[in-house]
Amino acid sequence: MSQPANAPPLAGVRVVDLSRVLAGPYATMTLADLGADVVKIEHPAGGDETRAWGPPFAGGESAYFLSVNRGKRSVAVDLKDPEGRDLALELCARADVVIENFRPGGAARLGLDYEAVRARRPDVVYCTISGFGSREPSDRAGYDFTVQAESGLMAITGEPDGEPVKVGVAIVDVLTGLNAATAILAALHRRDVTGEGDRVEVSLLDTAFAALVNVGANALLTGEEPRRYGNAHPSIVPYQPFRAADGWIAVAAANDGLYSKLCLGGSAARLGRACGKHPGSRRGAACGAGQDSAGGSPDGRRRRAGRSSLRARECAARRIGATSAARAAHGRGTRGARRR
Repeated sequence: MSQPANAPPLAGVRVVDLSRVLAGPYATMTLADLGADVVKIEHPAGGDETRAWGPPFAGGESAYFLSVNRGKRSVAVDLKDPEGRDLALELCARADVVIENFRPGGAARLGLDYEAVRARRPDVVYCTISGFGSREPSDRAGYDFTVQAESGLMAITGEPDGEPVKVGVAIVDVLTGLNAATAILAALHRRDVTGEGDRVEVSLLDTAFAALVNVGANALLTGEEPRRYGNAHPSIVPYQPFRAADGWIAVAAANDGLYSKLCLGGSAARLGRACGKHPGSRRGAACGAGQDSAGGSPDGRRRRAGRSSLRARECAARRIGATSAARAAHGRGTRGARRR
């Protein structure tokens, strides 16, 4: 069926959402935002448990539930009742996309697994979200917190001399939902070309591993365990927050051009002259800038130049922090004098 030119991209696509909590609902909400008609199937007694995850609440619903379920219709169905299962299967048979995140084997026990739905709708795109994919033991429940721990994400988060820390939001669930939505869109596109449906499988652990990006690549390349750097960066300096007299400031000089612009601003110009602009000066030498010999191979010179530049920036970062602290102390002293 043709759609109006101004219709949203997924207009006419129906999604049956058998998922609950966060990763699955986030995926289907993304599809709803793109125009899909999403029908969420919930248990008659209480529905998705996140409806009660509060406070805060709005209109009797938790902010948590509302944050991942906008744009959907909902129907209460008891999937343990044979009549309820038949109704759910009929809804799935009329859908373009079905998504579920039951415990492993749960969909099959309910008669709502991929094979059962495909028998009624051969071109269905069926998405399963799990904690650990096909890894053993197969019946493990997956939670964002435990996956952050098992994947190593917590090991690289927190202060260098502190304990492992989880990210402040359920980031693995969110990223898994985005991965699921992306894969579903790819499967729908493939179906438009071939006429065939597909099965999509996304796991929290695989998503967490993929989210380690450069940290994971560094570990594979060097064989070394990644370290925690707090709010700093292992390769870019300055790239961290500094305390100022009236609060905090985040400084992100991610390349030499940005660092030069940083040094042109106000008193930071002195940092540029002291660290990096004149590497042969006493302050530059103290920071470690310009001390490597220019001899050796071109690759060696580039590596040494990179290390010198990084050390110069580290010195600048320390000076920025010291200057901010001094200003904060001066501000406190001035305010105290005024009060007296």
